[in-house]
Amino acid sequence: MSVSEDRTVQPSATALPPSGIADPAPLGLAAFALTTFLLSAKNAGWMTHATGDAWLGFAFAYGGFAQLCAAMWEFRNRNVVGATGFGTFGAFWIGLGFWVLLVVNPAVAAIKPATAAATVASLNHDLGWILLGFGIFTLYVTVLVTQTNVALFTTFLLLFVTIVVLAIGNFNAGSALLPTGTIKVGGYLGIITALVAWYTSCAGMAAGMGGKLRLPVGSALIK
Repeated sequence: MSVSEDRTVQPSATALPPSGIADPAPLGLAAFALTTFLLSAKNAGWMTHATGDAWLGFAFAYGGFAQLCAAMWEFRNRNVVGATGFGTFGAFWIGLGFWVLLVVNPAVAAIKPATAAATVASLNHDLGWILLGFGIFTLYVTVLVTQTNVALFTTFLLLFVTIVVLAIGNFNAGSALLPTGTIKVGGYLGIITALVAWYTSCAGMAAGMGGKLRLPVGSALIK
């Protein structure tokens, strides 16, 4: 998830990073992918026979903690793109988890029939604003990673489109408890985003192993 000072495409297919530690990008991308997949499956309406909250614990443990660890190792590698990206989205998942625990759950527990619609609408708008803020961040990162490789650029581009669609869906959801049509579209986009992130993670892991199995990631769009 990086581009070095001379804009060499990462991850490297040969040597370890100059710091001597393994490339943390495959871990960070895999953590992002799994948590995104779980929440997106819920948004897409796939979890009809599940609680729909499978993503929550992993928002803290994998999408959150593991990505923050990857970010700290990227700081060690002097990789500003990986450090900023993994650090931001690791904090995003932890923050989203705390929002559910500290805001959503108490609001739902205290809900009354007379105020139910207004409470749900306000929660949907909360999430819309959260997504809008992270959409702004994702937009400029998407522009900057045109200097890395096609796989990483595609991951961020799909993520940006997903966030925008979900933000619109939550702002327009009103008092709907179940995913609306727009949110379901965002869920499907999120699933595709997760698959591309997993592919990029797999490509980085294969490159770090230095074996014969390699996956193409494409060259930088802007060199």
